[in-house]
Parts: sequence; C-alpha cells; structure tokens
Amino acid sequence: MRIAIIGAGVAGLVTAKVLTQAGHRTDVFDKTPDVGGVWSRTRRYPGVTTQSPKAQYSFSDFPMPAHFPEWPDGTQIQSYLADYTAHFDLEPMLRLNTEVIAASPTTDGTWSVEYRDTTGTRTTQVYDRLVVANGVFCEPALPAFDGLAEFTEAGGQVCAGTEFHDAEQARDRSVLVVGYGKSACDVAVPISAVAARTDVIARQLLWKVPRRIGGRLNFKMLLLTRLGEGLFRYIRPRGFERFLHGPGNGLRRRMINSIGTVSIRQLGLKRLDLVPEGAMEDIVRGAIGLATEGFFEAVTAGAITVRRDRTIEQLLVVDGKPAARLSDGTVLPADLVVCATGFTQGVPFLPEKVREQLLDERGNFMLYRQILPLGIPGLYFNGYNSSFFSPLNAELAALWIAADLAGAVTTPTPRP
Repeated sequence: MRIAIIGAGVAGLVTAKVLTQAGHRTDVFDKTPDVGGVWSRTRRYPGVTTQSPKAQYSFSDFPMPAHFPEWPDGTQIQSYLADYTAHFDLEPMLRLNTEVIAASPTTDGTWSVEYRDTTGTRTTQVYDRLVVANGVFCEPALPAFDGLAEFTEAGGQVCAGTEFHDAEQARDRSVLVVGYGKSACDVAVPISAVAARTDVIARQLLWKVPRRIGGRLNFKMLLLTRLGEGLFRYIRPRGFERFLHGPGNGLRRRMINSIGTVSIRQLGLKRLDLVPEGAMEDIVRGAIGLATEGFFEAVTAGAITVRRDRTIEQLLVVDGKPAARLSDGTVLPADLVVCATGFTQGVPFLPEKVREQLLDERGNFMLYRQILPLGIPGLYFNGYNSSFFSPLNAELAALWIAADLAGAVTTPTPRP
C-alpha cells in the first residue's frame, strides 16, 4: 500500500520505519525543515530537555549514544532522531518543508492528500491509507490578552515558548513567563541568566519531583518501575495486593506523600512559599512534573520571582512602556511575555465532517487504543498516547497499525 504520514517527529518516523519494513511505501510530510517534531530547531526553546531519562526515551532497536547525559537536551534529541532516520534509510520518504493543507476520504476508501511546499506550489496525491502523527504538542495555545494591540505598539512582545529560540531575545529586558509546567520552568532558567528581571506567572502551582530523590536516587527507580505502577489507584500488579491494600491500608498514599515531603524539603518549597495545594497523591491522577535543574536555585537567589495563584488580567502601557496587570492588581514591567501555556491538538487539514466524528463534546479524540478512529476507514493516529515512554508507545502503535493493515487485528464494531 501507499501510505501518507503527517508529521516527522518521533511517532511519524517510527511509523514510516515499521510500515516500510512491512513492505508499504510511505511519504512523511512535515512543514519544518528538519525531522524531530517538537525537537525541530524551529520549535526548540533554550533550556529544553527530555522529561524522561534517555533509556526511557529511546527506540527499542536504536539506543541513544552512551555519551548523552541522563536527560538529553533538545539539540541532542533532534540529532538522535536524524541519526535514526539515516540508519533506517528514511530520507527518501521525507517531504520536509511541506505542509498538508487538506486530507479527505474518497468514495473508494482511499485518501486524497493536498500539500504545499515552500514555493507555494500545491500538489494532490491519492494514498491508500493516512496516518496522522502531528502529535499532542502540535500547536501552542496562547491566551487572549486584553490590551494586546496597544502593548505591541509600545514595543511589547508576546510569543509562545516554542517560538522563543534564543535567550538573547531576553537580554536586559523585563520578562514574564506564563505557566508553571515543565516548559515554563525550563525556559525561565536561561531567561533569568540574561534578563533584567524574570517573573513566572503561575495560575496554579504543580507538584515537582526532583530528578534525583535525596540528591542520589534517580526518580525513575520509584515512579517508572513496577513499584511506581503500584502507586496508581486503579492498578493492582500481582503480588502488590496485600502490600498495598491489606493490613496497613493507606500505605500507597503515605508512600506518594512521602515523595512530596522529600520534594518540599529538597527543593525548599516551604521557605519559598511554593508548596502546592493538596497532597502529592494528586500527582498520580495527572502528569508528573520533574523539577527543572536550576529553577528553584534561581528563585532562592532572587533571579526568578514566582507569582503564585495569579494570571495576567491585562496587557497595558505605563509611561510609554509595555507592562502587565496581574489578577491581584500588581502591575509589572513586561517587555516580553513568553507563554508556556499548553497546546491544542489540531487536525485542521481534515474535513469538518471527519473532525465531528473524531471528537467528543469536550474536544477529546475518540480513538480505539489511542490509534484507530472507528467508523473512519483508512485513517490512523500515532503519538496520541503521551507518557514517559513516548518512543516505545509510538513503536508499539506503529506495529499495531502494520498488523491491522495485514488483517491480523480484530477491532470492535463502531457504535451506531
């Protein structure tokens, strides 16, 4: 079969590799000039590193170089993916600097894909199948700030974290970093090294786990093992039942909250007034955030100020200079506002009718095994099951897609 893959990041590359090895012909489209997806040089912000240790962020058949640090930076990950591409001879499949602008199902079950290159030339080709691998971190979600036009006219600048590529953009400027997730904390550190002042505007504090518990024990030994699996409320691995739910009931909660206690002490959260509300147990109900190296040290030194439980209420101009008013009434100088405020999972190239079938009332993708949209023939997704083991998840999904194409998978009947 001839298969189009949208996205040349982790999921797109491994899908191309697996499907090519299965005998299919693939074309991989990406609007960036290089492979890597979120790791492309067009999207990397200074300070970005993996959240997963390198062994957990490697493909099963292509380990990362031994000289890479435990948490590689963005440049290293992009080079790793470029080497992966070369090793498995994927370059002939790549259609870089090429944006898919429309992909529509045809009456015979194939897909018509229209794409545009950097010259503006549009081309349409028909493919037997389509794999969407543009990822959960596809398009940055920017807040709609009141007063943006006047703020910009006064010389102020607002950008997404993925648009901030060089810390020198912040030199001697007053910078607001919006958000308190990993990317916000990551980018705040290099900014604080050159900016006149750096304020992090945190609508809600999140729990952070030290990369090394007690300064020595890698967090993966606690949270990315069978022990960590037992900390999740609805997971009951064999042999853990009595340990977690027998005599001494509540042990799971105490174990998790003890990590919270270590985090408070090790990161100095109480002294900095940065202890999140609630208990550390809440961390297993959502994303686990690693503490950025140097972040809390910079807060301690006064290089970064965290404005907790606040938002930007309005961008404005004060005495001819750009500024921002926070939700508590505080007015801060703001030459540059860097928004690390999450992403939208967009598929604008798909027809509206297809998007209506894909999404529930809250805008979440309805995918069997996070791969297959039931009732839409010939369409697959890969990379929509994010975790600490993203490359391995993508590899498994690619193998599942190959098995389905071979007729070796039984799938449920779509609901009417």
